[in-house]
Amino acid sequence: MDRFAAFKWQALFRDWHILLEGLGRTASTAGLALLLALALGVLFGVLATAPWGSGRAVSRLYVSIIQNTPLVTQVIFLYYALPHFNLVLPTPVVGVLGLGVYHGAYVSEVVRAGIQAIHRGQLEAALSQGFTYVQAMRYIILPQAWQIVLPPMTNQAVALIKNSSILAMISGGDLMFQADSWSAATGYYGPAYLTVWAIYFAICFPLAQLAKRWEERVRLSRGGEVTAA
Repeated sequence: MDRFAAFKWQALFRDWHILLEGLGRTASTAGLALLLALALGVLFGVLATAPWGSGRAVSRLYVSIIQNTPLVTQVIFLYYALPHFNLVLPTPVVGVLGLGVYHGAYVSEVVRAGIQAIHRGQLEAALSQGFTYVQAMRYIILPQAWQIVLPPMTNQAVALIKNSSILAMISGGDLMFQADSWSAATGYYGPAYLTVWAIYFAICFPLAQLAKRWEERVRLSRGGEVTAA
């Protein structure tokens, strides 16, 4: 039987609200996780360039652990292991924490590279004028680094949206979970997964193109210098 028969599409369109509900959960989870990733990324990115050895060590430890372990194992740990320590988190919270902490490590590397792209003399000048390191970062360095890190941060947002599909493994109610559930109930896998593919593409492709345009603009404004990776 045709995997994409017309009657299967008709069934999917009748139940469109199921995918819409999943898309809403994906959007809310990804949005909150991105805010967490940005907060962690800025914090650990600043620590990675700090004059304090302990701060740099903590940043390296965080980045090393997160970047060298699969996202799926981190999400599974939050969902299945924490209850053994009498800490049960709601599934949406697990999603936000898992995605936010994971991508925060990558954002921190983007922030670190952006900070290091600013001439060291500006930091030294700020410190000589009585600024603390944190004040110099807040008022002098980070505002300039922002335009450098914006394109790769946008790419991280795209990756985070795509990685949110992993929440289907823990019944996260996201777009992929709803497609899995509907397909299992009806047996109509083709239309469901093709539709989900199209939705992710419609969201991620424009963001990826926007990141490329921003990156080109930053490169031209900096005279062809390499931007933060």
